[in-house]
Amino acid sequence: MSLAHVRHWVFDLDGTLTVAVHDFAAIRRHLEIPPEADILSHLAALPAHESKAKHAWLLEHERALAVASTAAPGAVELVRELAGRGHRLGILTRNARELAHISLQAIGIADCFQPNDVLGRDEAAHKPDPAGLLHLAGAWHVRHPDMVMVGDHQMDLQAGRAAGTATVLVNQPENLWPELADWHAPDCTDLRKLI
Repeated sequence: MSLAHVRHWVFDLDGTLTVAVHDFAAIRRHLEIPPEADILSHLAALPAHESKAKHAWLLEHERALAVASTAAPGAVELVRELAGRGHRLGILTRNARELAHISLQAIGIADCFQPNDVLGRDEAAHKPDPAGLLHLAGAWHVRHPDMVMVGDHQMDLQAGRAAGTATVLVNQPENLWPELADWHAPDCTDLRKLI
């Protein structure tokens, strides 16, 4: 299969369509999360009152980052071209849905995504779980192999593999996970050349 034939695209957001700015080590320190622990999984395992307070801090911290989002190189042009061709576009992020919408507005491509096609950590189990991709496939009435998951991290690719979609690693100079990525592009400008 060629990417030129894919009409259903799901993107990670932070580090994929936007420049990555999260300092995860600092977030873990502030929230008293062990350095090797997954932030969302750790918070989910805490007692309810503690989890709620730490989630609230995380949401506000991430809100400031979302408002100041900048587009990754070539991302706006890639998304606009796909939208212009009539392709269906979705977002699957470990961030909150409301903040994803803020980020998309900040970089000027919110109009390319249907609001319900933007899934955050509260709409689906977070990546690498494939639930978000399976949800979008069902909503779009599309076979999983006819979709592609695009991201900058191993978790994006793992989610795609688990869902049975094609996968693209972007915004990494090398293909760090060749067993998980069907395609690799150093940035979104290079990815656009593959479509």
